[in-house]
Amino acid sequence: MKLESGSLARQVEFVFRQLEGELTNATAGTVLIHVRNNAVGKFGVRHHPIECKNGKFEAVDKGLTAAQVQAFKQMAIEALKFRSEWTHGEILYDFSVRSSANTWSASILFESNYNMANWNARFSPRKNELWDSQL
Repeated sequence: MKLESGSLARQVEFVFRQLEGELTNATAGTVLIHVRNNAVGKFGVRHHPIECKNGKFEAVDKGLTAAQVQAFKQMAIEALKFRSEWTHGEILYDFSVRSSANTWSASILFESNYNMANWNARFSPRKNELWDSQL
């Protein structure tokens, strides 16, 4: 893991500690983490599915156990190794529990975000250059 990701790894660990109660017994969903300047800005969980038939909620299948939530947290931290040199973006961890074998699976999505407003100052044209004529 890169040195600058060490701090982010501690932050992801903190996020999962905060979400532990929500994740325990959850059957499926997405943990989302918004990153700005290599720091977690906000985080949360999208829970799905909550099914309703004929106006009544269905019985919920057994979700993540406490041990599975801990394994999920370790996987999330280890996944940061695959993040490559971006400082702004989102990390999405989709997860689901298969009730038949009480196993769980997860997938990770990294989204990097860049803001041209930050770069325009660096690449502003000189007085004698005409950018429009180059287009």
